[in-house]
Amino acid sequence: MSSAIRFILNTEELSLGDFGPTETLLDYLRLKRRLTGTKEGCAEGDCGACTVLVGRLSERGLIYESVNACIRLLGSLHGTHIVTVEHLAAKDGILHPVQQAMVDCHGSQCGFCTPGFVMSLYGLWLSNEQPSRQDIESALQGNLCRCTGYEPIVKAAEQVAESRPSALFDPLERDRTEIMGKLFSMQSATDTIVVEKDGARSIVPASVEAFAEVFSQNPDATVVAGATDVGLWVTKQLRLLDPVIFINHLSELKSITIEDGGVSIGAGVSYADAQGVMDAVVPAIGRLIDRIGGSQVRNMGTIGGNIANGSPIGDTPPPLIALGAELTLRSHSGRRTMPLENYFIAYGKQDRQPGEFVEKIVVPRPAEDSHFAVYKISKRRDEDISALCGAFYLMLDAEGLVEEIRIAFGGMAAIPKRATHVEDMLIGQPWSWGVVSAVRDAFDADFQPLTDWRATAEYRSLTAKNLLTRFFLETAGAPSELHRFELEEA
Repeated sequence: MSSAIRFILNTEELSLGDFGPTETLLDYLRLKRRLTGTKEGCAEGDCGACTVLVGRLSERGLIYESVNACIRLLGSLHGTHIVTVEHLAAKDGILHPVQQAMVDCHGSQCGFCTPGFVMSLYGLWLSNEQPSRQDIESALQGNLCRCTGYEPIVKAAEQVAESRPSALFDPLERDRTEIMGKLFSMQSATDTIVVEKDGARSIVPASVEAFAEVFSQNPDATVVAGATDVGLWVTKQLRLLDPVIFINHLSELKSITIEDGGVSIGAGVSYADAQGVMDAVVPAIGRLIDRIGGSQVRNMGTIGGNIANGSPIGDTPPPLIALGAELTLRSHSGRRTMPLENYFIAYGKQDRQPGEFVEKIVVPRPAEDSHFAVYKISKRRDEDISALCGAFYLMLDAEGLVEEIRIAFGGMAAIPKRATHVEDMLIGQPWSWGVVSAVRDAFDADFQPLTDWRATAEYRSLTAKNLLTRFFLETAGAPSELHRFELEEA
């Protein structure tokens, strides 16, 4: 058993064995390493001022992803390469092309947010040689600018994409082979890592088997994959967590397998890694993922974590429930599988025994003649928490009658939940406006939403009913039928 994590910070290979389980990468960079180019703004992964790149080995080789240092916990960094804005410029002071483009295009005013923008653009520059306008805007979803405006920053991204320098100029391209060798050596270690400070432990298991064993011995431990939720427990609620088990490095939990019937997603698969597969298998979920946080959050957050924490406003459970997804739980003693909807019992309570963890989710592929849609309702289109999220799955028989319908919502109850009263009233009925309009009020029997800062209960109830109407119009293709009905009622 080892007592230190290993990682690379810019050019320095480090072994770190003196940190607590809730210490963040941002505090480490600014307070202990004096790398103050990385800024602290919101401390909740929302503004992007703290953006750095984290490189990791994957099936695609060495990849670099933008992340929020403010909510990234140190224990999750074993076997990675952390890159801060200080690493970009050459030793003689010549700016990196991304930095120079920001200067040329006047992409900075006060400068506070600029390092975060530079790092997001740098991550895009490394991964996409010819980004579209949409690619650029997507890369900047998680970065907030209050004074410059985004147009000069977008122009900087376009300029740097047009003239790429020699790979020898860029530090990550130049040293890629050496970095890969060092990371491979770090990740090849077979020991579980336990770092203890002031009696609190950070545990980095060597394998899924080791994770299952450690979790069985510490069933009250906090399990951290992406920390996009747990990170806020630390920065906003100031919670002291002990012990914390970090699992984001476990490749066994990061597998995505496309099968005839659908797709199997490991609990450690990030939103970013899942998006391409979902775009191909279930496009509606792929589009939904693009609206979950900014790119930094999507690079860190995992679908398994979004399910495991049982949040009533998690975005992925409603569409997965509507599709009939199954969940596999694993423990030191074995596995069990259940319909995902059965996992959620009550607010803060899930059907998970001590020592059990989410291992994978199996998502059925929608039938060719089915209709499936997901609607996220939020105050902002991008990087915002849902007021509610609704998902609809519909199968009609040869006569146009409703053969199967599954409707699931988040944000409408204490758990992600199906609208069973509405479903029961629609089964066997014609898929017509007359029928749909008559069952809208049945939502009141399924949900009694709360009022909070995201939306009022009345707004949520009305919006859920309106989303059923929207789904009907998009699937029936008969807006004239609705128009006739309204005229008749008038």
